[in-house]
Amino acid sequence: MGVDGPENSSHSATKNGISTADATGTEGLPAALARALEQFTAHLRYERGLSEHTVRAYTGDVSAALRHLVTRIAARRAGTAGAGAVTLVDLDLAALRSWLAQGGVEEPGRRRGEPTDAGGRHDAGRRPVRRTTVARRAASVRAFTAWAVRTGHAPTDAGARLASPRAHRTLPAVLRADQAAAALDNAARGAAERDPIALRDHLLLELLYATGIRVSELCGLDVDDVDDARRTLRVLGKGAKERTVVFGGPAATALDAWRTDGRPALAVAGSPPALLLGARGGRLDPRIARAVVHDAAGSVPGAPDIAPHGLRHSAATHLLEGGADLRSVQELLGHASPATTQLYTHVTADRLRAVHDAAHPRA
Repeated sequence: MGVDGPENSSHSATKNGISTADATGTEGLPAALARALEQFTAHLRYERGLSEHTVRAYTGDVSAALRHLVTRIAARRAGTAGAGAVTLVDLDLAALRSWLAQGGVEEPGRRRGEPTDAGGRHDAGRRPVRRTTVARRAASVRAFTAWAVRTGHAPTDAGARLASPRAHRTLPAVLRADQAAAALDNAARGAAERDPIALRDHLLLELLYATGIRVSELCGLDVDDVDDARRTLRVLGKGAKERTVVFGGPAATALDAWRTDGRPALAVAGSPPALLLGARGGRLDPRIARAVVHDAAGSVPGAPDIAPHGLRHSAATHLLEGGADLRSVQELLGHASPATTQLYTHVTADRLRAVHDAAHPRA
């Protein structure tokens, strides 16, 4: 363990260390489109309370669609006089479909096994876009066009009938229960030396696995978000939604050790009230947390290489395999819809098989 590096000690505009000063992608757009995009960005950030990651993704998609519209209209109006600037009146379903179709390939570099062109050649500079990316792009522009109509920026909702492929919803690799236990035991042995970084890394792993919270939520925790008497954490999740999660005895022990011998050793005069600190006393950077989880998984022979989200999925899977009901797991993970939590049920076949073998007369 003991992984550390650059950290976001300024913890600028949001509790999880993400700056809200990101560009909205309006550079070069006609004035009307730029104003609309800026206001849509503000709507996502301040009215809907979406995370900065989501805001960037949505505005990036909408910016690309509007730029495609400008190029498309410019080509159509080439050679005409007094055509005027492009506005949202020009945005129609055909333009959006054209943009999605044009985005069918992206990014430099072709991976082995990707399709070639009709002559058997492959484009060395582009590769197919994933269905999840296309689905997200379509969702972004549908949100934008619906907002544009509601706010009077556009006369009609051009994206209302924009279809997109159903995204494949897959789960990352998960640890078996014995592998998770081994990773946590390894971290506990490292923390036995009372090194501050090792103590923090042990707590980080215990909390991620005990609660199933996201890494951004973990790094966003403050000291006063912990309720020791009830063994709960107050978590600020997606869309600024607050929820309470519980943790058990091992995480409580790691928490006590960190607060006694770990955090005081790393805290400096300007340290924020963050529960987890980096090596220089700032709020722990999620990148460091990811490296810790990768190293923890790598310490267990045969375990898959997982990220914090893989540890979150491991926690959910083990809860369901242990008999937890789907609604409780949904609450713990902070899923808005039970459909998201139901993704975990396909990895609990061993439990179902065991129940069938024990209970069915013809097993």
